[in-house]
Amino acid sequence: MSFRDRLGAAIAAHGHLCVGIDPHAELLRSWGLEDSAAGARELGLRVVAATAGVAGVVKPQAAFFERHGADGAAALVEVLASARAAGLFVLADAKRGDIGSTMDAYAEGWLTPGADLEADAMTVSPYLGVGALTPAFERADAAGKGLFVLAATSNPEAAPLQGALLRDGRSVARAVVDEVRARGHGVVIGATGALVAVGLDRDDLIGMPILAPGHGAQGARLVDARARFGDAADLVLASASRSILRAGPDGLSDAIAAHAAEAQW
Repeated sequence: MSFRDRLGAAIAAHGHLCVGIDPHAELLRSWGLEDSAAGARELGLRVVAATAGVAGVVKPQAAFFERHGADGAAALVEVLASARAAGLFVLADAKRGDIGSTMDAYAEGWLTPGADLEADAMTVSPYLGVGALTPAFERADAAGKGLFVLAATSNPEAAPLQGALLRDGRSVARAVVDEVRARGHGVVIGATGALVAVGLDRDDLIGMPILAPGHGAQGARLVDARARFGDAADLVLASASRSILRAGPDGLSDAIAAHAAEAQW
């Protein structure tokens, strides 16, 4: 199945919730786990087990594993493999972005079938130019994988860059969206930022896979996603992490189920 087909199937079966796996130090301590690779592995595997059959997508944040060095990388490999074995759509939140052979190497590591870090899709940064991501687009297309390209993030520092106007009158964010649409992949659109601030309208996004982080602890409500994205909401992945993980190991399953129920539209 293609990237879009598998994503669409996950949404059709389980709704729009994307469960973030972010084992940062505060959460590990609140779970009674060590702030270590072993703790990150344990949290990640528990989230995978609780998500399977309830939501369709998980999003491990690579940074929270990589901070533990080689053991953290090994823990991430195990969490990714467990999620894929459970039938989940796995979106690696890696935010890689480079040029030429370096970009190709990143994509090889994350998007090659059978690779240790294999995921169904990964996040990438276009701010060396969307064209610099060509090796990743090519590898993704060859393997039936997907890219979610940062377009309109919700952090306030981003608006002056992403809303800047090009010579043709489009904003940088709009140009990213247009180029990614032409390549058949997805974009990252923050759930809390104003689209108009970066020169976007929700109709610009219709038909595109959208990763929308910022639900839950960052302030966006899952029940408002349809109103925010309008007709573009059909392929939105509404990501939530801390609002789920803060429920702790005993409340994890109930938190995922409650969030998944809100992410049905």
